[in-house]
Amino acid sequence: MDLKTKQPWLLLLILYIGVFSSCRSKQQVRLPANFKGPNELSRLYGVRIMPGDNIFLYNEGAKWLGTPHRMGGTTRKGVDCSGLVTNIYREVYGKQLARSSADMLKHNCRKVGRSRLKEGDLVFFQTGGGRKKTPNHVGIYLKNGKFLHASTSKGVMVSNLSEPYYIRTFITGGKVK
Repeated sequence: MDLKTKQPWLLLLILYIGVFSSCRSKQQVRLPANFKGPNELSRLYGVRIMPGDNIFLYNEGAKWLGTPHRMGGTTRKGVDCSGLVTNIYREVYGKQLARSSADMLKHNCRKVGRSRLKEGDLVFFQTGGGRKKTPNHVGIYLKNGKFLHASTSKGVMVSNLSEPYYIRTFITGGKVK
C-alpha cells in the first residue's frame, strides 16, 4: 500500500487523537492495545474498511471472532447470536437491546429491506421451526452483504447474505431506534 492510500487513515487517527486530547489537558487518550488498523480489519472481515466506516464496530466485532456458540451465553467463553449483538451494541453504540432476536425486532428496531441495509443495522432470520415471520437468529450488518453473527456450528463469524441459506431464511433488516 502506498502513502496515498494510508493518508486518509493517518489523517483520521491524528484528527481523532487531536480532538479528544485537546479537550482534556491532564488525560491522554490512548487507543486500546488490541485496537486493529483498517488493513488488519479488512483482512479479518473480507471487506475493505474505508475512512467513513465505523472502525470501532469492526474492532469490537474482531474481539468476538471465533468465540464458540453457547445458547444463552454472553461472554467470550461462549455466546449466542442475541448475546453477541447486545454486547456489541452496548460497547459501540451505548444502547441496551432486548435479549432475544424476536424482541429486538419487536421493541428496538424499525424494519428495513435488504437493499437498504447500512453498517450497524441488524439482520433477522428464521432458521428453524417456529412461526414463519418470527426471527430466531440475528446478526449485525457490516457492508457489501457481509454480516457478523454467532453461528451454532462455527461460533462467531462473518457470513454473506447472498449465501443460499441466508437468502432462504432472511426475514428483514432492522434499523435500531
